[in-house]
Amino acid sequence: MTRMPTKSEFKSIRRGFDANPARSMSLKADAYIDPSWFKADQELVIAKTWQWVCHVEKVREPGAFATFEIAGRPIAVVRDRDGVLRAFYNVCKHRAHELLRGEGQTTRIMCPYHAWVYRLDGQLVRAPHSESLESFEPEKICLDEVQVEEFCGFIYVNLDPKAPSLSSQTGELEMEIKHWAPDIDGLTFGHRLTYDIKSNWKNVVDNFLECYHCPTAHKDFCTLVDMDTYKVTTHGIYSSHMADAGQGANSAYDVSNATVKTHAVWWLRPTTCLMRYPGRSSMIVLNIIPVGPERTLETYDFFLETPEPNAAEKESIRYLDEVLQAEDIAIVESVQKGMSTPAFDQGRIVHDPEGSGKSEHAVHHFHGLVLDAYANCHG
Repeated sequence: MTRMPTKSEFKSIRRGFDANPARSMSLKADAYIDPSWFKADQELVIAKTWQWVCHVEKVREPGAFATFEIAGRPIAVVRDRDGVLRAFYNVCKHRAHELLRGEGQTTRIMCPYHAWVYRLDGQLVRAPHSESLESFEPEKICLDEVQVEEFCGFIYVNLDPKAPSLSSQTGELEMEIKHWAPDIDGLTFGHRLTYDIKSNWKNVVDNFLECYHCPTAHKDFCTLVDMDTYKVTTHGIYSSHMADAGQGANSAYDVSNATVKTHAVWWLRPTTCLMRYPGRSSMIVLNIIPVGPERTLETYDFFLETPEPNAAEKESIRYLDEVLQAEDIAIVESVQKGMSTPAFDQGRIVHDPEGSGKSEHAVHHFHGLVLDAYANCHG
């Protein structure tokens, strides 16, 4: 079984990091390659923060449910008969079998192993052949709930029962998102892209949080947006990445009939990115799923005005899939290999005090949040 880092390792992982990004080094390579730090990520970061799971449309009606895995733990999100949104560990209280699978509609939760039945609020109502059991009180048995919250049209869960609400941690983020995407609640799922990446999840986040690499690695993207207007602002547990669309023709995809003229991206600690690209009204959700020390899954969910992408959206999806993502995956997989050599321990954060997209201050902000989570283990 993989161990957690020791107290001295938790202390040493902070070396080189400075609260001032102009003086700071990056997070040390051990945090990206050592299995003990991946265990720390799962226990201290993923299991204690708000995790995106789906759009509200998936669990809008009473009886609707959807299942997920967070930090390796099975979770079910359910809308009960009274319309209350709930989330549970998707685990039967009898012998720990999975209760629900996939997504859909149901009037009850019945375990497929021994047919124990629970109401949609998690209360046990039937345990077959249990009449002769002593000191067995079904009314005292209920599925273990986890925190669940609807935020900007999406559903998030948090496995930490002591965690503050998402809304209390995000300040004016909801107002900001709804300013730029006022129709977000009414969008509908249109398409999903999935990727299996040979890289630690933090490398994937690092790469996403700066556009310092864009002029070199994403030449088409730099014609899609006006890089001179690209600004990155960090706040509490999120960062905003904003730019105007490019003024002329671009080599990414056609935006001649675009109704959305801005590139607006919000990264929400630790693994969710909400993106609004130039084009028709839409919202793309990038969900980063840590799987192992050097393996990450990614999903790109496109929420559109209609269930079917139009011609321009199909072209933008093709660009993101075949060009932009291909470029980024090659980058993070190369970085992961480099971090696994003796040639790299940590690198310098490049900081522009004006907050341009070519600055790494949002990467520094992310590293600070990760180190704060680590510090909570040993104080």
